[in-house]
Amino acid sequence: MNNNISNKPLVGIIMGSKSDLNIMQDAADVLKGLDVNFEITVVSAHRTPDRMFEYAKSASGRGLKVIIAGAGGAAHLPGMVASITHIPVIGVPVKSSNSIDGWDSVLSILQMPNGIPVATVALNAAKNAGILAAQILATADEDLAQKLIEFKEELRKKVEASAEEMEGK
Repeated sequence: MNNNISNKPLVGIIMGSKSDLNIMQDAADVLKGLDVNFEITVVSAHRTPDRMFEYAKSASGRGLKVIIAGAGGAAHLPGMVASITHIPVIGVPVKSSNSIDGWDSVLSILQMPNGIPVATVALNAAKNAGILAAQILATADEDLAQKLIEFKEELRKKVEASAEEMEGK
């Protein structure tokens, strides 16, 4: 699914199961807010390995510049995708129903062997994955860089407003 049919997606958001969508939607929302074209789908490393292989192998040729891969439990999806493609992969560990407090997912994504890096965000932190994907793209896109500067300025303003409210100013 593309958020904008007129342009090719630059970011692929994939997850091991549709049940991960409630977490992974945060990445989609961030990208949508920054006007970054993306696609989103389910690709399971364990249940659909051929689909995973084809997705990762074709990603660059389809114009993707970054892949965000969310997975719970054993969480092999981000690492397996990173082993197949040369484009950056951002892993989102998802605390799933069969998870060991999410630590199994975190460590599965974080502990990649040398040569197959996966950028890893915090447990369930798909929003940060969306921001990181946009930051990667912004190294070659001045307009997107400006949107990120404005985004971070809004974060600063919210903290300042909260501090003033708490301090009674």
